Amino acid sequence: MSAARRNPPGRRPVRKASGQGSAATDRLLRILLRRRKHPLSAGDVMVTDRPAVRRAVSAAALGNTMEWFDFGVYAYLAGTLGKVFFPASSPGAQVVSSFATFAAAFVVRPLGGMVFGPLGDRIGRQRVLAATMIMMAVSTFAVGFLPGYHSVGFVAPILLLICRLVQGFSTGGEYAGATTYIAEYAPDKRRGFLGSWLDFGTFVGYSLGSGLVTVLTGVLGEDGLVSWGWRLPFLVAGPLGLIGLYMRLRLEETPAFRREAEQAHRAAEEARATGGDDPVEDARQSGHGRLKEIFTRHWQAVLICMGLVLLYNVTNYMVTSYLPTFMTETLGQDPLTAQLLVLGTMIVVVLTITTVGRTSDRWGRRPVFLAGSLALIALAAPAVLLIRAGGILFPALGCLILGLLLVCFAGTSAATLPALFPTRLRYGALSISFNISVSLFGGTTPLFASGLVQLTGSHMVPAYYLMAAGVIGFVSTLFLHETAGKPLRGSGPMVETEEQAQRLVAHSRTEAGRRARDIWIRLRHPWSRH
Repeated sequence: MSAARRNPPGRRPVRKASGQGSAATDRLLRILLRRRKHPLSAGDVMVTDRPAVRRAVSAAALGNTMEWFDFGVYAYLAGTLGKVFFPASSPGAQVVSSFATFAAAFVVRPLGGMVFGPLGDRIGRQRVLAATMIMMAVSTFAVGFLPGYHSVGFVAPILLLICRLVQGFSTGGEYAGATTYIAEYAPDKRRGFLGSWLDFGTFVGYSLGSGLVTVLTGVLGEDGLVSWGWRLPFLVAGPLGLIGLYMRLRLEETPAFRREAEQAHRAAEEARATGGDDPVEDARQSGHGRLKEIFTRHWQAVLICMGLVLLYNVTNYMVTSYLPTFMTETLGQDPLTAQLLVLGTMIVVVLTITTVGRTSDRWGRRPVFLAGSLALIALAAPAVLLIRAGGILFPALGCLILGLLLVCFAGTSAATLPALFPTRLRYGALSISFNISVSLFGGTTPLFASGLVQLTGSHMVPAYYLMAAGVIGFVSTLFLHETAGKPLRGSGPMVETEEQAQRLVAHSRTEAGRRARDIWIRLRHPWSRH
């Protein structure tokens, strides 16, 4: 063999070691390879407890049901509440004023996220979720007792605004905490399916709230709703809140948080044993330190999260909160017909959402988001044109299209968003990212859409709004790493049975040995083709 073949151009000659030096080098290299590619052990794999998983999913979903019961009621009663609390305004201004009060709750959601999120990372998910449930139930229940404008004048809308602000503040820690809780309990291969039950609760709550208002509208009529009937749906929130609080108080802390807390406790004990606390680590564990770390080390994940949340929530609030009012106040359609059409759309979402979640476990989160984003861009305008066509058949078809687009995002988000952040920052980072995006783009959708329709006179504004959200969601999804079937960041694998754990550990050892062998061959024989 020629010298050129033994030492190709650009390669430095390899000096072969011999004897004892070569053996020592080989042993050292093997040790380094084992440390670098450490296989899983039995203690690294968490086997979930099925009854505990069911309790976690049920309690988290019930909280979302409570939250969205209120949203469904408020969306369907927007015109009625405008007459009760803003009677001096024109009909169009009443709707805008009502939605402005609705949007005001979203102004304080980032503040609630900044308070409850880091707090949930420090003291635990379960305690914070119980606190948010209490605040939501009390504030929603209180709306049912508010006096109208004719009784106390300008004080009435101020009281309504205060209740909405308390609701918004508590909601700032609700959805992110619930998604975090379910994600940290769910097995890796079923996270999409189990997470979809959270938004199942969302749309069940919306359907219950809107369904109740629809029944009251048919029974009491417009005059009866304005007079006293509008109070009844809000009063139902009290018993619902008590049930949800009972379920959440019975929950245990998530396995991922318990493991993270144990590791932090051991680190603190070691620091004290070696001569005192570490001021750098203390600052890192503080609330301010966590916020700084979120925006300096995880800013890319924050932006991706905000883009996906924008996509989901603009579609969500357009369909659930603005569409009933758009069909009645703007298009002049029969209120009962419009309410039934949107309610039917929500039932379709409820019936299909867990199927979408299961599909994301099999196909991945990115394909579902990409397909949904492209479909939203292409089908938003045809859907709105069908809704504008009048009658029942065409509007029903348009609502169905929007509902199927919405379920693509609703069935996937609860499993996708928590996987963007590590365990020690997950609740806080997700709360802040989620609520900033919802406040700026999601909760303001009814207000901006109704205002733009009033300003431009164009009934295609909802379609253009949805198309813009689709573009932003598509770009965000391009930067999203696939997480389906993989452990959460900062957590070990989670499986359903001991047999699955054993197979995973055995597979990990085999893969670690194969990777070590390949690296060994490349290092010892750099020009080998094997």
